[in-house]
Amino acid sequence: MNSLFIGSVGMPEVLLIVLVVLLLFGGKKIPELMRGIGKGIHSFKEGMNGVEKEITSEEKKE
Repeated sequence: MNSLFIGSVGMPEVLLIVLVVLLLFGGKKIPELMRGIGKGIHSFKEGMNGVEKEITSEEKKE
């Protein structure tokens, strides 16, 4: 199980982090936060793909 986590973060630490997040944001806000994070990651990937396409198209021109 430790191979899935960075360093020596185990299941007790993950549970503690989840508990703190629940206490800070509450159960109703978490889905909104996850949706926002997902949209942010999606737009970041689209931007990276756009930059890669621009670079490859400029290399083909030269």
